[in-house]
Amino acid sequence: MTDVVTYTRHDEIAVLRIANPPVNALSQAVRQGLSDAMDRAESEDGVKAVLIVGDGRAFIAGADIKEFGKPPMEPNLPDLCTRIEASPLLVVASMHGVSLGGGLEVALGCHYRVAQPSARVGLPEVHLGILPGAGGTQRLPRLTGAEKAVEAITTGRHIKAPEALELGIIDKIEEGDPETVGLAYARDLLASNAARRPVSEMPNPQGIDWDATHAALLKKGRGQLSPATAMRAVQAASELPFDEGIKRERELFMDLMNTDQRKGLIHAFFNERAVSNLPELKGVAPRALQSIGVIGGGTMGAGIATACLLSGLNVVMIEMSDDAAEAAKGRIGGNLAGALKRGKINQEKHDNLLSIALEVSQNYDSLKDVDLVIEAVFEEMDVKKQVFAKLDAACKPGCVLASNTSYLDVNEIAASTTRPADVIGLHFFSPAHVMKLLEVVVADQTAPDVVATGFALGKMLGKVAVRAGVCDGFIGNRILSTYRAVAGHMVLDGASPFQIDDALTDFGFAMGPFAVADLAGLDIGWATRKRKAATRHPDERVPTYIDRLCEQGHYGQKTGEGYYIYEKGKRGGTPNPKILELIKDEQQTLGITPRDFSDAEIVRRYMCAMVNEAAEVVGEGIARRPLDVDMTLLFGYGFPRYWGGPMKWADIQGLDAVLADIERYGQEDAWFWQPAPLLKQLVAEGRTFDDLNKEAA
Repeated sequence: MTDVVTYTRHDEIAVLRIANPPVNALSQAVRQGLSDAMDRAESEDGVKAVLIVGDGRAFIAGADIKEFGKPPMEPNLPDLCTRIEASPLLVVASMHGVSLGGGLEVALGCHYRVAQPSARVGLPEVHLGILPGAGGTQRLPRLTGAEKAVEAITTGRHIKAPEALELGIIDKIEEGDPETVGLAYARDLLASNAARRPVSEMPNPQGIDWDATHAALLKKGRGQLSPATAMRAVQAASELPFDEGIKRERELFMDLMNTDQRKGLIHAFFNERAVSNLPELKGVAPRALQSIGVIGGGTMGAGIATACLLSGLNVVMIEMSDDAAEAAKGRIGGNLAGALKRGKINQEKHDNLLSIALEVSQNYDSLKDVDLVIEAVFEEMDVKKQVFAKLDAACKPGCVLASNTSYLDVNEIAASTTRPADVIGLHFFSPAHVMKLLEVVVADQTAPDVVATGFALGKMLGKVAVRAGVCDGFIGNRILSTYRAVAGHMVLDGASPFQIDDALTDFGFAMGPFAVADLAGLDIGWATRKRKAATRHPDERVPTYIDRLCEQGHYGQKTGEGYYIYEKGKRGGTPNPKILELIKDEQQTLGITPRDFSDAEIVRRYMCAMVNEAAEVVGEGIARRPLDVDMTLLFGYGFPRYWGGPMKWADIQGLDAVLADIERYGQEDAWFWQPAPLLKQLVAEGRTFDDLNKEAA
């Protein structure tokens, strides 16, 4: 036996206690320890039952992530679960905290399961691009039925103990010390002469409409393979004897192990955690955060205030008039009402947040005691400078002054104060209380502890915080402007906006660029084009057909007409026939003969433009690492998680192939398609973007 599994006797019951902090991950040592302890229990006279229990805060939280990507080591988990289930002794799992993935599969290999009221179980493997590979797809449906098992496995959601009891996943809920509870349950089972109850010997679940379910899962997952493949494993549980079903589960598991999607999802899993681990912040303590100021109570400001309130921070909201202050409080109240409805807070908490934790004021002096203030006013430099001058005068020394700007120069904003070291950009994404991305924009003079404070706030708010340098658009919006531009070029050359949107949603994006433009408001892009017109390079191709629509007062979803027509009460929009006429007129004016584009070419050009600009962003140090780009696009721009981000996508495609395509496109438009120096360097050296991530770790 290993040190991570201890063996004790309580009369007729052998207790196997897992102690692999912090969450009892199923390392090789844990697997070996459980196997050895089962051998010992079966060899000792008088042992009639085995109780498996976890130390610390969880039963078994799942696989050991330290073993990801390494050769498998014996005993493997499927064999361990089979070995536990085959024991002639009565085997009981006493579960607390989380029992996820392999942890739940171990519990399903036991004959009985008791859990604490607060326990949660789940099989989240689909989020890593695989499926439960230790019998989970075969045992769970025998307990819950096929339909419930498919839902649980393909969503990977956590299931709370009361629902798990209702579904038949656990047999009893009992509060108390897990070992004490488990021993009492095991004794009751022995006293009642309860039989061993291997899940594998239970009847096959009844079938469902497998093909329709498979198609629905592919559609819902926007092409992600693992949920639909996991469903096929559950189908095997319905149609095959258990041993054959296990073999089928293993085949499907190995199929997924070899997919590019698994590579992308593993990359996303690890780097979601690594992105806020910055070497420059090691040993740097953040400033204290208890009270937050928010300037401007529009949609963005109200969302930021809501996020802060829900995280336990006090908020002082500044607005310009009584009416604006009342409207801001109403927006925040609406957001909190949504949190109440979803069960995130109770009524008492809701009322306290609105009446005690939130203060709405028109006086900047109300900010004198806040620890950090976030400006969320109109995206106009002069307006922001006026606000920061007031903040400079009103806020206490050491208060962090943050701008929620999407594009503007944070250095210029900082220079308008007497304390540029206290100034930082905190770029939230709308709706700010929902979207997970936070760009922490570090200006030239921003103090290290101010940067640390930005990341500390992101953690408090449950955000994925990414460090960005100062440039027009920072990481996300700068790259967005480039891939949005190439979409515009393809429209001029013959692809319709609707084909482009469809091709990119088929690729896995949450929305296509033209649907996104409608959602954001076409007037934003219109204003940007007018702002940049005077300094635009003569070789830059900028479609202007959509400006004709804006001139008529049509700005997308908020006016009911844009690239798509939106009707009240209907979800989504239908293609606007005016758009094709406007495009045709511009093509004729420019002397362009439109050509056909395949969906594959649309995706390739779009992605190559994205990767090339991202390489520029990393090369310039705006993003310190390629993974910073990947996490920005994943959490702020609807990039398909199963590709891992644009840089991971490029690594999977092969950087040499991506560069070759960029150079080929450059023969048509040399100004736009200029290969990034960093991309050329990596190809010449035979290296990848991920190599840069490892060097920076």
